[in-house]
Parts: sequence; structure tokens; C-alpha cells
Amino acid sequence: MTDVWSDRAEMYRTSEAHREGPDLDLIVHWAAGARTALDVATGGGHVANRLREAGLEVVTCDPAPGMKPDVVCRAEDLPFADDSFDLVVTRVAAHHYENVAKAVAEMARVAAYAVLIVDNGFMGDDVEEAEKLRDPSHVRNYSEAEWRSFAETAGLEVEDVRFFEKPIEFQPWLDRCGCGDDDGTRVRELLGDRVVGEHVVLDRIALKAVPS
Repeated sequence: MTDVWSDRAEMYRTSEAHREGPDLDLIVHWAAGARTALDVATGGGHVANRLREAGLEVVTCDPAPGMKPDVVCRAEDLPFADDSFDLVVTRVAAHHYENVAKAVAEMARVAAYAVLIVDNGFMGDDVEEAEKLRDPSHVRNYSEAEWRSFAETAGLEVEDVRFFEKPIEFQPWLDRCGCGDDDGTRVRELLGDRVVGEHVVLDRIALKAVPS
């Protein structure tokens, strides 16, 4: 999987769908007052870029060397001491984690003040099938209740939750994962009325959790 993501790195760095959005603006808002941050599964580096612009000292990590993180590691195995960062953030990556509960526990361990999580929300079994067909590295999207459970188990209390609709250009969304025409047609069928014109509209959830 790491080699696959390294191959995709440039597409994610230049992806308009990842480079901007109200969820990214919200992360910057929630980060107010923090001095240091860890960007977990940094991907194209969009969270890190925005937080650095806001004046934070940011360390990035990612399992794919091609994403050019500061530290190459999995979210489930963060090589940092307890409370190393004021803030730990992961954005639109957790649906790829092999063990999301362990990843949340690790993020909670190294965060002194808050963990911020943004990801696509659970949208039903058909969407899960579509996601896995489009991108075999997809593991699962999670519901609000599941995220709250992960946070609670990790010793966190969810302080705020926000929801967004995220329109993404459909064909580039397929192309980023090398999804061919036949599979793309089936993905479109499974997504149903979530495909509107040239876009697919996904549900996105953002959570701010603090040590309980």
C-alpha cells in the first residue's frame, strides 16, 4: 500500500478536492491557541501548510515516503513521546487505517490538548462497496457513534462535531486511484443520486476531542 500511495503523491498534492474546503478552515479555527501540531497521514500536506500559515510548528507523518513527510510511520505506531504536541490532526485518511481504534489511541497519547479528526462519514453499504471498488486500500468509513466510541476508549471526550457535504469532481476522484472505466461505471451505479452532474457528493464529519 505504501508504494501505491507514493505513486499517487503528486495527484494528492495538486488535488483541489484536498487542498481546500470548509473542513480545512474549521481545523485552522479549532487549532487557535495551539503552538505545535502533528499532522497524521499528511498526504498532500494541505493540513500542515494551513497550520504553518497560521503560525504553528508542524511535524508531518505518513506511511508513504513519496508523500515526503517529516517522519515515515503508520498512524497506529506513532514514534513520539506522550504529550509531544499540543494538537494532533488527521484529515480524510482514517478510512484507510488498518486499526482505527489503535490509531485514535495513539493520537490521544501524543496530544496534550486536542485531537482533530476529519473524514468521510458512513453513508451506507452501497457507498462502502463503491469506495472499495474505486480504491482497494479503503477500509471503512465510520459513523458519528463509532467515532465517539473510538474517542471514549482512547480517553478522549468529544467536544464538538460538525458535518459537511463535500462535492468532488467525479472523474478525477476515480483517476486518482486508477479506477478503470468498467469499475467506474459500477461505482457510479452504487453511488446513485450522490452523483450530481460532474460531481460526487460525500458526507464528511469533523470532530474535536480533548482529554477526558
